[in-house]
Amino acid sequence: MRKFGRNAWASVLSACLALGGCASLPNNIHKYPSYALRVPQITRLGRIVEQSGGGDDRSGIRLIASGEEAFDSLIALADRAERTLDLQYYIIDQDESSRIILEHVRMAAERGVRVRILVDDLNTAGQDSRFMRLGEQPNISVRVFNPFPGGRFAMWSRFLFSAYDIPRINHRMHNKLFVADNAIAITGGRNIGDEYFTRDPTNDFVDLDVIAAGAIVSQLSDSFDKFWNSKYAYPISSVDAPVPTESEPKLSAVGTGPEGANFLARELDAGKLQLDWVPATVLADKPVKIASESSPAEEQTIANNIAALMRSAKKDVLIISPYFVPGDKGVALMRRLVERGVRIRILTNSLATTDAPIVHIGYSRYRLPLVKMGVDLRELRPKIGGPRPRFHPFGSSSASLHAKALVIDDKTVFIGSLNMDARSAHTNTELGILFHSTAIAAQVDALFDEIGQYGSYRVKRIGHSDKLEWIGSGPGVERIWYHDPDTTFLQRFALKLLTPFAPEQLL
Repeated sequence: MRKFGRNAWASVLSACLALGGCASLPNNIHKYPSYALRVPQITRLGRIVEQSGGGDDRSGIRLIASGEEAFDSLIALADRAERTLDLQYYIIDQDESSRIILEHVRMAAERGVRVRILVDDLNTAGQDSRFMRLGEQPNISVRVFNPFPGGRFAMWSRFLFSAYDIPRINHRMHNKLFVADNAIAITGGRNIGDEYFTRDPTNDFVDLDVIAAGAIVSQLSDSFDKFWNSKYAYPISSVDAPVPTESEPKLSAVGTGPEGANFLARELDAGKLQLDWVPATVLADKPVKIASESSPAEEQTIANNIAALMRSAKKDVLIISPYFVPGDKGVALMRRLVERGVRIRILTNSLATTDAPIVHIGYSRYRLPLVKMGVDLRELRPKIGGPRPRFHPFGSSSASLHAKALVIDDKTVFIGSLNMDARSAHTNTELGILFHSTAIAAQVDALFDEIGQYGSYRVKRIGHSDKLEWIGSGPGVERIWYHDPDTTFLQRFALKLLTPFAPEQLL
């Protein structure tokens, strides 16, 4: 999570329960079901996919590690869509990157493209008028998912007016998806905002998305349709008052990323995509998970799929997750794998790089058991050194991990929105794709190795004791810390005080 998220849940939930509040969602909403384009082959994007290797049951996949490439790829799809654009995001921010992307989406609607935008309601405080204006544009529909019933002008007022409904609003739609003409999709870990596209001057994310084409796109669109048509998706006009036309703001100027980053635009204009054509499938939670109408233990969820994948490992498991709280069951699973001879490597955020320090409490409980059993545990450093690779042209910005990936036995890959923690497993809905590609597995492995060499601390046990050390290396230099590196005493002390009040189910 980002913006208002994990580190604020405990205090806000407690305060709201104490203060009370009452509001309700509207009844008798006028909305109509709609669905993805049935025949994407009638569009130019659909024909390009067929000419590039589609047309059978395989899917074309390409990893997007660079924020620059992710930004320009979204614009490329928006500019070349002919019939439909579907956007589903946990966060659509109010910064320059979001304004530019949404302006390209609006221009697509002006060309006659049907646009559906579905955004989770948690981080939309203060944005109702913005989304209302967007939804009033011809050919554009905007819906908010699992909305707050009142006090919509600020975050604190939303929670205050929703105090009686905390169990429902604690569940959020964490999915990330952008689909053009039901032919080409982009999905993975990135929301829409400057820090996800390495355009933030102070802090940027190490993140991963994939471009997907072929058979898997209809599965992604089917997941979108289920959320869009569910009873938890409310038209923005049903939860906010109409916007006066005289307050219409000026639209942001249109722009793109650095020259040379837009490989997707070049390939689309050339009429052929360079993709890895492989077997693939979508792993997607159902909208009903939001309302707790069924227990995650009673039906298949992404978390169940991930556990099964890990159990199938024969030699190697690679995990990249910004929030890593495995729980006792996860630790027991990894212990069984290690006893079978499976190598386990994990990359997660350090206390110095996490945007959710309270989640670090849950994670830190498991560091010693993991390294004791022989897990190769790495934590991201705020500054990533070494040569400039594709995935972190951060300049002076600090780095934070936001990528979510799993690689099994150097060939089976999962990329999506799922964090390895209880909130993703049981509370939020998640989306990702699972595919078999030794080439992309090698790319994720190379990313892990590069960060391991130039941008991480290796967490190790000191001798046979129950104490930990953090080893950070640079060109010809190695440094050892005996507490969470690059943090202050006050930060570490505050987390110790909060430890008894950080139940894992809320992290």
